[in-house]
Amino acid sequence: MNAIESIAARTSIRKFRSDPVPEESLRAILLAATQAPSGKNKQPWRFVVVGPERRQEMIRVMREGIARRKADGVDTGSAEWTANSMEQAPVTVFVYYPDGSDAWEIERELYFLNVVDIQSIGAAIQNMLLAARELGLGSLWICDVFYAYGELKSWMGASGEMIAAVSLGYPDESPAPRPRMSVDEVTAWL
Repeated sequence: MNAIESIAARTSIRKFRSDPVPEESLRAILLAATQAPSGKNKQPWRFVVVGPERRQEMIRVMREGIARRKADGVDTGSAEWTANSMEQAPVTVFVYYPDGSDAWEIERELYFLNVVDIQSIGAAIQNMLLAARELGLGSLWICDVFYAYGELKSWMGASGEMIAAVSLGYPDESPAPRPRMSVDEVTAWL
């Protein structure tokens, strides 16, 4: 399968088998992430890998964070459903921007520099998703971790800005690709 076919065939997996992810596959996925393009070659990504031994603890922390947001009256949307998917996945990789500040602390002057670095991190995450697919693994790019942002960051002892998480494992479902808008709906030609 060529790159364009792989991009079109990639889907988000929310049901995972319990089979462990081989370390060599995980290292290949992380290597693919580090080969993403980055502004000024800063390579502004860092990864925290949570394996099966700490998965239940991670899920407990995430669910506590979601419960706190709900108690504060925040609509947490699909966060609980996402936590269920993360609980099934043998591995979750948290993606950090080590030089980033939490969004509410960013000074205006640093905003554009942060945008460039976060775009680079997005490319690294996309590489992870495509590498996982190539290795027969399913993946789920997760932003619902923001509902437990402080709790997860504290639990991991990570510094910088948490950008997202990616759960990985062998898929236990084969969802059809979701509908996409046409190129003409999202493009202006000048």
